[in-house]
Amino acid sequence: MIYIIRHGQTKLNHSNALQGRSDLPLNENGKQQAASAGEWLAAKGIRFDRIYSSPLQRAVQTAELVAPGVPVTIDERLIEMDYGPYEGVDLKSPPPEILTFFSDFEHNPAPDGMEQLSSVLARSASFLEDIKNVNGNILISTHAIAMKGLLEVLTPESHGSYWSKYIGNCSVYAAERCDGWFGIPKELC
Repeated sequence: MIYIIRHGQTKLNHSNALQGRSDLPLNENGKQQAASAGEWLAAKGIRFDRIYSSPLQRAVQTAELVAPGVPVTIDERLIEMDYGPYEGVDLKSPPPEILTFFSDFEHNPAPDGMEQLSSVLARSASFLEDIKNVNGNILISTHAIAMKGLLEVLTPESHGSYWSKYIGNCSVYAAERCDGWFGIPKELC
């Protein structure tokens, strides 16, 4: 099985700002969210054999709190979308081009200077292809848009529906191995 988790809360998440590749640590609430997710998974009897994480410290910290003692392998393909000049934008009053993009990810290209969703999908597909034959339970610790990219690759018939879905801090999805690939992911918490 693979388990995909979004990192716990940070200061920028709490203030409702675009975080992207800003490398902030978890805040106290985020640490508690990650620890609680780990306790919940452990109570279900889920143990991890391998962990892959974005290189950003909030994702690494989440992985370490969810599965203490399991080595974390950093994979650059799991990093968050590059928001370029929109990094740190207040989502309570975003610029019109961000509002347009976020209103329909599927049909509106990312504004100039931002990474395109096709790039997020390509790196997500490459990562999943590389781990498809790794045995055991795998935890993937990543970010909201990067996680949506993974979910889109795992669910081609979603036709972009994950791009608009809200994925909260420490949300977890799981997918079983199926015929040399992975099944449809299910939201656990």
